[in-house]
Amino acid sequence: MLDHFLIEHCAPTLAGVKTANLFTCPFSNQTAFQVLLEERSRTLNLRGVSLEVLQFKGRRALVYVYRPRALMHDLTNSEAVSILAGFGYPTSAPENCVAHLQKRFLDQKGFPHEIGLFLGYPPEDVRGFIENSGQNYMCSGCWKVYGDVCTAQRCFERFNRCREQYKNLFAAGKTIAQLTVAV
Repeated sequence: MLDHFLIEHCAPTLAGVKTANLFTCPFSNQTAFQVLLEERSRTLNLRGVSLEVLQFKGRRALVYVYRPRALMHDLTNSEAVSILAGFGYPTSAPENCVAHLQKRFLDQKGFPHEIGLFLGYPPEDVRGFIENSGQNYMCSGCWKVYGDVCTAQRCFERFNRCREQYKNLFAAGKTIAQLTVAV
């Protein structure tokens, strides 16, 4: 089941065209799920992809799948640094930001709005979402767009095409490891 979720929700990250994806995965046994997640993590780490559980809630896990190198690049953007600093992130050490994000999930009830920065969304759109409380956006797809609509729409289309191609390849027998591009 985990592999199906990875394909359905994380194909653009596996393909190396997106920094990260996030999905909620049900499980019946937390220990067995963690063992499976660690196994997938070892496989994907060889290709530059990391998996982290941001939160366990009941019999569901919020799984963050990301490319650490791309994330470090994204989080050093000056606007991203400014946004993160406002939420107490260790901006001098971007590698510690995922741990701080996990803490933010524990400390509040909903999704921390800065999560978009961890998913590769443009900082101007993340700031727009925060400042407008998710309202007044110009278009939406994978995220709500407050800035460059044309570029965002092209990204949405590319991510959707990628997802469909990966679903077809997975259905034809390709494995997660085979579908994960080493970048």
